[in-house]
Amino acid sequence: MKKIIPLFILPLFFFQAHAEDNLEKEIIIEPSQTCLFATKDTCDLYLDIYYHSSGEKAKAAVIYSFGGGFKMGHKREDKALRWFRKLTDDGYDVIAIDYRLGLKGYKITGLNGEFINTAENAVNMAVEDLFSATSYLIENGDSLNIDSSRLIAAGSSAGAIMSLQAEWEICNSTERASVLPEDFNYAGIISYAGAIFNRKGGPVYAKESCPTIFFQGMSDKIVAYDKMQVFNLFFGGTKSIVKYFEKHNFNYNAYRYKGRGHEVAGTMDFSYPEVTRFMETNIINGERRIVDAVVEDPSIPIPDWARGSTKDLYDYQE
Repeated sequence: MKKIIPLFILPLFFFQAHAEDNLEKEIIIEPSQTCLFATKDTCDLYLDIYYHSSGEKAKAAVIYSFGGGFKMGHKREDKALRWFRKLTDDGYDVIAIDYRLGLKGYKITGLNGEFINTAENAVNMAVEDLFSATSYLIENGDSLNIDSSRLIAAGSSAGAIMSLQAEWEICNSTERASVLPEDFNYAGIISYAGAIFNRKGGPVYAKESCPTIFFQGMSDKIVAYDKMQVFNLFFGGTKSIVKYFEKHNFNYNAYRYKGRGHEVAGTMDFSYPEVTRFMETNIINGERRIVDAVVEDPSIPIPDWARGSTKDLYDYQE
C-alpha cells in the first residue's frame, strides 16, 4: 500500500553537531584494500573497499560515487567517510570509486544546448567508469569477498546522477550497459540530489527500475529538482522521475526538502535512518514500502558549495 506523508519534520536534536573530538573519532576509517579496476584515457581508476565489521555475512555492498559537478571531488571526503563508517558498523560493505571528471576546467557561457550536450558527455563517461567498477566487482567478487548479486549504487550530486543514469541505462538495455551481464541489475539506488539525461523527452524506462530512494531540495539551483529540457534532450531530477515511478508503480522512497537547495546532496549522515530502513525493507526484504515525504527542517547547514547555481559552479562567463 502506498504511504504518502504530506509533511515530515525531522527532530532538530538529530542534527546537532558532534563535539569536535567525537567528529574526529567518527571519521577515522581506512579502506581495507584499494584495487585498480580500470585504466582509461591514461587515468588509473581505483576503488577503495571498506568491509563491514558486524562479524556476520554482509547485508549488501554499496558502491559510492562522490559529488563535485564532474569537475572536482574525491572518494575519501569526510562526509562520505562518516557515512561509510555507519554502514560498515551496521553490516554493509562499501566500495568507493574513482571516475573521470569530464567537466574539469570547463567554463560555461550559458545554460544552453552546448552546455547540456557537454554535461551529458561527462555523465556518460562517468557512467562507463561506474559500469567498469561494477564489472570488476562481478568478475572478482569471490576473491574480494563481495556479494555481487546485491550491489547498491549510491551517490551524492554528480555521483547520484551517475547512479540514476546507470540504472536508466540498464533498464533501457543501452549499448553502454551491454558491458554488464545480461541479467544483471543493481539491488537498489540511493540518490542524493541526482537526475537523469534522456534524449526522448522524459524519464522513460523500458522495464521496472530497481528500488530507489531519492533525497533532494525542492529549491535546488544546481541539479534540477524538476527538469531542464532543450527540444527532446531532457535532464530531470527527483520531481519528474518520481512522477514516472508513481505512475508505473515502481518501488521507491522520496524525501523532498521544502525550501532547501543543493545542500541536501551532503546529508547522507543526517538521513541515515531513512536510508537503512529503505535498504532493510525495500531492498533486502523485497517489500514495496512507498514513502513520498515533504521534509521541512531548518537545521540542515548550507555549505558554501551549495549556495550558488549551475552557472556559479562552472564559472559562468558572458
